[in-house]
Amino acid sequence: MVSDLKPRTLPPDIGADVGEQRSREREEPTVIIEPSGPWPRIDLRELWAYRNLFLFLVWRDIKVRYAQTVLGAGWAILQPVLAMVVFTVIFGNFAKIPSDGVPYPVFSLAALVPWIYFSTALTTASNSLIANPNLITKVYLPRLVIPFAPVLAGLVDFAIALVILFAMMLAFGIVPSSGVAVLPILVLIMMMAAAGIGCLLAALNVQYRDVKHIVPFLVQVLMFASPIVYPMSLVPEAYRVAYALNPMAGVIEGFRSVLLGTNSISWSLLSVSAVSSVVFLTIGALYFRRMERVFADVA
Repeated sequence: MVSDLKPRTLPPDIGADVGEQRSREREEPTVIIEPSGPWPRIDLRELWAYRNLFLFLVWRDIKVRYAQTVLGAGWAILQPVLAMVVFTVIFGNFAKIPSDGVPYPVFSLAALVPWIYFSTALTTASNSLIANPNLITKVYLPRLVIPFAPVLAGLVDFAIALVILFAMMLAFGIVPSSGVAVLPILVLIMMMAAAGIGCLLAALNVQYRDVKHIVPFLVQVLMFASPIVYPMSLVPEAYRVAYALNPMAGVIEGFRSVLLGTNSISWSLLSVSAVSSVVFLTIGALYFRRMERVFADVA
């Protein structure tokens, strides 16, 4: 019995499309994803390749922060202002802590603006992995973008609070000096410190869930270990270099120096804080990369 089925040829356009698709498949390289070794490295090229995803995560964090809130961006104003009022009443009026010759409200606000950014970015970054389990277990991406995203997203609140600080300075008749050009360097130092410590705590938080209970206590300890309610001049000279190992110590004192003119910039102490922030960033990122292999198993 002879079958009446005959071979059919595809139309020219469909055949061309199939051929082009097969050609593209042959040209596309095969990407093999392997766990990092015992001595991982930070692949900056890969981070740059995923820059669009990183910017999307930053934008998502910004939108989530203001979603379904009554005040919205007003929290970026209310938080430092209320803290300034409390600190002024308790430490400025009652405790009579010196403020390097400037009014205590603007003295404390100049420290609270960078500190609130640092503490918020650090806390959010440390909880970023356990808050996004699907990004760890479902898809592949350079996981470093997850704790880095809150660090960049927090700059929105920081910029709003910085405007309030400038307004307070004008209200008290304080004009920034030419040293304000150093401000971007100070911002970069505090970002590196927040990212480095945040990566370290985020990696620990995946394995040890009680880390999230330690972070608020750690932030509180760091607050009193930073010159927020008191000036750097109260720290004995012999201990200032060791004191500057806290990156925020040099950043806060630098903010007051360039904005309020309380003292000249101490480049030696600022250098110690800058080196300390680079060390924190390097250690935090490398430890994060080393522990990355177990994130999907325990998340």
